[in-house]
Amino acid sequence: MKNIETNPLSPILFLPHGGGPLPLLGDKGHVEMNEFLQTITPSLGRPSAILVISAHWETDIVTITSGEAPSLIYDYYGFPEESYEIKYPVAGQPELARKIHHLLQDAGVDAKLDDNRGFDHGLFVPLKMMFPEADIPCVQISLLNSLDSASHIQIGEALSALRNDNVLIIGSGFSFHNLRAFFKDGNQPDEKNEEFERWLIDTCVNEKLTSKQRAQRLISWEEAPSARYCHPREEHLLPLHVCYGVTSSVAKLVFDGKIMGKKASAFLW
Repeated sequence: MKNIETNPLSPILFLPHGGGPLPLLGDKGHVEMNEFLQTITPSLGRPSAILVISAHWETDIVTITSGEAPSLIYDYYGFPEESYEIKYPVAGQPELARKIHHLLQDAGVDAKLDDNRGFDHGLFVPLKMMFPEADIPCVQISLLNSLDSASHIQIGEALSALRNDNVLIIGSGFSFHNLRAFFKDGNQPDEKNEEFERWLIDTCVNEKLTSKQRAQRLISWEEAPSARYCHPREEHLLPLHVCYGVTSSVAKLVFDGKIMGKKASAFLW
């Protein structure tokens, strides 16, 4: 009997995108992160398209970029002039956007298309390092401004079929996002930062946890050690919930380093 070949499932990646445009400006606090982004790409294969869930876009219902050539949104302030001249001329993918819309609607998740919205720095900063040729079309979807953890896992579950279509799904956020702490403490040891990272890594990579246990920990993330210190507001953590929802499985820790003096992590499924 002839063996039937099956295509491997596309990878899912949650990554830190750093502080505004600083990773692209040679900031010393981003050296480890930049090296990670530049070296992880070969292990991701050659996707036909990229879907990014960015921490920097929130809406009442899930919204999907559907334009053919989205512009860049320089959604940061007070940086050098060159920060507002960064180019990443990547195309959109309206057909993929429509499929995402159908998948969400079929799963009971309200969604809409937006052919005017551009790509924010949660997309173009990491992708400029990972795929500098800007030759893989991209689509971006928003977070829900309710910031409800379970709802974001549900969004990921609705998108799971995309793994069969060679679509790379990236959750672009930050496992630590206390802006005051970044600038107050510098490179000083931060036990609160480190204990939350330990909890998050264990939650994502511990093979002894069931899918139900893992999901419950993510839904109840505020109960984790120093959770609200590390995330006074959770928009930079929720792209991880979407990524987990796509797979509902154990992840691999692919980055465990420091960014601007704080511990941060990245996960690959």
